[in-house]
Amino acid sequence: MISSSGRSRISSTVAVLAAAALAVAGAVTVVARTAIAEAAPVGAVVAAAAVEDEGADCPVSLPGSLTANSRLPDPFRKLDGSRITSKADWRCRRAETRELAERYVYGDKPAKPATVTGTVSSSSITVNVSHNGRSSSFSASVQLPTGSGPFPAVVVLGGFGADTATIRSAGAAVINYDPFAVGREGTPRNNKQGAFYSIYGASSSTGLLMAWAWGVSRIIDVIEQSGGNILRADATGVTGCSRYGKGAFVTGAFDQRIALTMPIESGSAGAPIFRGLPGESGAQPLSSAYGEQPWLGDAFSSFTGNPNTLPLDTHQVVGMVAPRGLFIMENPHVDWLAARSGSVAGLGGAEVYKALGAGENITYWSDVQDGTHCASRSEWRTPLQQNIQKYLLKTGNAAGTIRISSRKAGNLSEWRDWQTPTLTDGPTTPPTTPP
Repeated sequence: MISSSGRSRISSTVAVLAAAALAVAGAVTVVARTAIAEAAPVGAVVAAAAVEDEGADCPVSLPGSLTANSRLPDPFRKLDGSRITSKADWRCRRAETRELAERYVYGDKPAKPATVTGTVSSSSITVNVSHNGRSSSFSASVQLPTGSGPFPAVVVLGGFGADTATIRSAGAAVINYDPFAVGREGTPRNNKQGAFYSIYGASSSTGLLMAWAWGVSRIIDVIEQSGGNILRADATGVTGCSRYGKGAFVTGAFDQRIALTMPIESGSAGAPIFRGLPGESGAQPLSSAYGEQPWLGDAFSSFTGNPNTLPLDTHQVVGMVAPRGLFIMENPHVDWLAARSGSVAGLGGAEVYKALGAGENITYWSDVQDGTHCASRSEWRTPLQQNIQKYLLKTGNAAGTIRISSRKAGNLSEWRDWQTPTLTDGPTTPPTTPP
């Protein structure tokens, strides 16, 4: 056993997408492409956590060996074989999932370094990090919306494919973050470069996606320290398209302070289930995604030929975002992007949301007409506004929506042999030690 304890670290008609077979009835709204999702009254919007990792004190013992499983692992089954029974149990079950994802998929995400300082202005954010005798720094630009602050903000990875005009018009600031300053592409795995690797070593086994996520977390640290006069630390979102969509997905999953996660067309190594990629025609193979750039952690090399031995899959990474806001956007027109496997991840993750009583906090939308990669799409504009209003401004209550194009419609029932439990409310168990 490997032990880890206490981190200090549509023409489509979508209605027939079989609400019964896909088991999302009551959790999300499934509508046809021509329909308009209407706002529905919901309970209090789930607030982002006050800390990066609420389960940091949960003891986790990883298995010493892995067993092949062609189906999606049960997100509710603990590593000891038992299933969780209450919503309070999810905190430490999520911690197990996080540990598995770090160990086998993305690499380790270190906790907040010893020293993080910086500045926030109306035009920029600077970040300075020191840890174990090493230091690095990076910066991001800021574009404020009109009106009076302090403002919620959406971190945009890479400045590519995100509808920043709609984000700002909805009332949120845009933080333009260059992930390459923290984890540079085009480097070999044994000589990774950027602010993250200046701290943790060029031969770190942590992949670029997790390094990029670490950088966003440090931006949030600086916003928290800034006094909140310009940007609100309790109302942060993250988005990005293509490789930056992969980064946005991982970022939102691994920092519970992020209120709204919005990956766009993330493709292989992003939201789509790993197990689905080998059988999805035209999808980028796992070996290609692993080899194109060091996005994934080095340990993932063992699974590029057979993802069935992975002890988790991306539906569980979707579940790590729960119960916070999640808006997954995918493009069914480009086979390489694996939207069918993406839909299965969204539907599987929606079961975690449903079990936690937060089914209306997830939106999945692949039903779009324009096939251009990372285009600004009219179909996504209204749900984007609604998500910002609901999770960042706290002025809206629109329910989440599942809108899957028939071009790339996955069937969750083909991928799971588990059922979603009815979790009791029970008392909320707080962390026993401050993370």
